[in-house]
Parts: sequence; structure tokens; C-alpha cells
Amino acid sequence: MVVVTGASAGVGRAVVRRFARDGARIGLLARGRGGLDGARRDVEAAGGRALAIPVDVANWEDVDAAAEQIERDLGPIDIWINNAMASVFSPVREMRPEEYRRVTDVTYHGVVHGTLAALHRMLPRDRGTIVQVGSALAHRGIPLQSAYCAAKHAIDGFMDSLRAEMIHDRSRVHVTMVHLPALNTPQFQWVKSRLPRKAQPVSPIFQPEVAADAIHWAAHHRRRELWVGSTTAAAIVGNRLVPGVGDRYLARTGYDSQQMSGREEPNRPDNLWQPVDGEADRGAHGAFDARAISRSPQLWAATHRRATLGLFAAIALVAGVRGITAASRTS
Repeated sequence: MVVVTGASAGVGRAVVRRFARDGARIGLLARGRGGLDGARRDVEAAGGRALAIPVDVANWEDVDAAAEQIERDLGPIDIWINNAMASVFSPVREMRPEEYRRVTDVTYHGVVHGTLAALHRMLPRDRGTIVQVGSALAHRGIPLQSAYCAAKHAIDGFMDSLRAEMIHDRSRVHVTMVHLPALNTPQFQWVKSRLPRKAQPVSPIFQPEVAADAIHWAAHHRRRELWVGSTTAAAIVGNRLVPGVGDRYLARTGYDSQQMSGREEPNRPDNLWQPVDGEADRGAHGAFDARAISRSPQLWAATHRRATLGLFAAIALVAGVRGITAASRTS
């Protein structure tokens, strides 16, 4: 029994499809009715059961009521995945206070609300898993996405506190966070933007199915957190070691890398306050299929540690044997 927030499109939609392949019962939470109906059809086509509930995760009462309805109709929740997000592409100097509040309410408070709803039901049973969908931007802020970066940073701090408390209480409820790279999702066509050109994810771009596989894996393994993609690992490690270098690098490259050719329409609809085309089903993929990568060797290595260590050991052994052989020939 799985709950997915932000289930109507993008990463959330790909996650729904991945769990549907297991025959899971899935509670689908999002704002857009068309996307929710599409996600429900995906689950039913795979042989599972789904309950689609239109919910704005910024509203605690609605999230808690949805959790109650899901457990009543589909059974006890085993896995809760907090994926819903909102963002604004804009320089800080042009942002409005209410936009920061809205992005924080959806992206951060939505995670808090989902986590509380899950914990209130999982803790008495002493079982279950909560997966937070994070980002490389939870560790390294970038220009033009300050509201989103700040909200993802807040989730990371929230998780540090929550993990320590769960360990103290010796709870068997597991909490984990999956940090994602740039992805080919529809958000770049509907996110609010003040950029002069159309927004794009920073290359390399991964397909949302890569993220879905990682989230599915994290939901079934007791890993503290999971990094997805070599760029995510580089951003996190680089920011820990040389954050000032990152500041200067992003000041030089971070504007152009997030924009592509083509002027942005300044008054186009956006989904910050309400869904865009609420009856439309946008699916999982965005407009970057031709540039998106379907596999991540780094993710395979991260989820197959023993095999990876064995491979490195074999390479080291072969290199050592060759070195000894070469030395014996010259002696």
C-alpha cells in the first residue's frame, strides 16, 4: 500500500507506474484532476488498485483527511513518498514574499504534512517507510531557483532531526531521502518563470524513470539516503569541499545553462497557485526526450555496493599483477 504525492505528472507519475508494476495499491495525491485520472488508469492497467484524491499538500487538514480515506479504502499504508513540489525561476531581487511562502508551503511544508500523516499511522504499528524526494539542490543552491533550493535544504535539515529521533525511539519505521539530478519532466513548461528565455534542466538530463527506479529501490532498502547520477554526487561532494569554487562556477554558467533558445512568454499560465489545464494529462516526460539519458551507471553502483567493490578489487588485482609482471621483466 503506497501513497505518492505529486502523483499526476513528472517524477511522481513515473513512480506511480513503477510501483504499479508490483501490483501495488496506490493512493494518488495531486491537484490536477486530469493527471490524477491518468495515473489511476496507469495503475489499473497494470493490475493494481488506485484511489485518486485531489489535494493541495500545503493544506495539512486535507492531507490528513486523504490519508484517512486511503487507509479506509485501500488498507494500512506501507510506503509514503513525498514528491510534490513548486518552484519559481527568477532572480532573488525580482521574487515576491508570497512566492517564497507558496513554494515553501508546497515543497517543504508539503513534506512535513505528508510525513506527519504517515507517522501518525505507521508509528503505532511500528512499521513502514517514508521516502522524501530530494535533489542535488538540497545541498548546493543555484542561481535563479532560490525558493526551491531553500525549500529542499529545509527538507534535508528536517530529515536530520527526524532520523535522530527515530533512532532514539528505536522505531522500526524507516525514513530516507533520494537526491535527484536534472530530469526530463513537464515542470519546465508550467513552472512560473521570469527568465528572458525558456527554462530547461541543466545537462546531463535524466529520464524520470531513472528517478522512479531509485525511489522504488530506496523504499525497499534501509539506506539513509541515495544519490542519483554522477552530477548529483559531484554537486554534493564539491559543495562540501570547495563551496566557494561552486559559487564562482555557477555565477559564470548557472544562468545560460538553465535557459535554452526561444523567448519565454511573460504572461503564460503557470501552476504556482493552481494547476495549469487542470483536466489535461501531461504524463511523466517533458520536452527533452531527445537529450535525456535512460540509465545511470552511478545509480547502479550505489545500489549494488558489493558488486561495485568486487569490480574495483578485481581491477586493482589485475593492475597489481601486471605491475609485478612488468617489474620482474625489468629486474
